[in-house]
Amino acid sequence: VQLQASGGGLVQAGGSLRLSCAASGSIFSINAMGWFRQAPGKQRDLVATITTGGARNYEDSVKGRFTISRDNARNTVYLMMNSLIPEDTAVYYCAASTEDHYSSDMYIYPGTFDYWGQGTQVTVSS
Repeated sequence: VQLQASGGGLVQAGGSLRLSCAASGSIFSINAMGWFRQAPGKQRDLVATITTGGARNYEDSVKGRFTISRDNARNTVYLMMNSLIPEDTAVYYCAASTEDHYSSDMYIYPGTFDYWGQGTQVTVSS
């Protein structure tokens, strides 16, 4: 599985950005996709994930501001980020999981994901 992420950039607080992640290769093996982010000096944390069944997980601080969606025809996952704040500044990583879990709650952990795209920088200025 290969993941190609795009859409990062510099935006003012209150602005919006949309990230895209296109999957290719053995896409039939993917059970969930999502986004994680890593700020300097911090660990990589959940932003949002979505399973093939449509179950979604969001980190608490992005609920109501970010929306994850998927276009199965294009094998692409999107992250629409609204009302951005400086604390959202980080490198955002797209990820895919081939692990099959009964509970979608398992897809909040970076260790559940076995394929990663290159990071894309998101910078929110105050």
